[in-house]
Amino acid sequence: QVQLVESGGGLVQPGGSLRLSCTVSGRDISSFVSMGWHRQAPGKQRELVAGISRDKSTSYRDSAKGRFTISRDNTKNTLYLEMNSLKPEDTAVYYCNSYLGSARYVWGQGTQVTISE
Repeated sequence: QVQLVESGGGLVQPGGSLRLSCTVSGRDISSFVSMGWHRQAPGKQRELVAGISRDKSTSYRDSAKGRFTISRDNTKNTLYLEMNSLKPEDTAVYYCNSYLGSARYVWGQGTQVTISE
């Protein structure tokens, strides 16, 4: 059974940085078609923040470009999201997900990120 566990969230001031981690068990992440980080703010729909494919090509939503970096360490079976220059509007629960292929997705439980003075 594939399981994803996020960590690294917290409370930081505007302009600060955080690194989120998503540790995967049950399957090598190198076999995943793609992985991604999503977020959901209160009262809003969940949105894709960044994605990384099997060949490690990446994509970002416009608001994350230049500030966030998604990466993957196959040796640690872990997905990362490095977030810099954080803004209050980045406040949300951040979720890691993986696409295994054949319409199979697995999600983590989420980690809270709060940007505030």
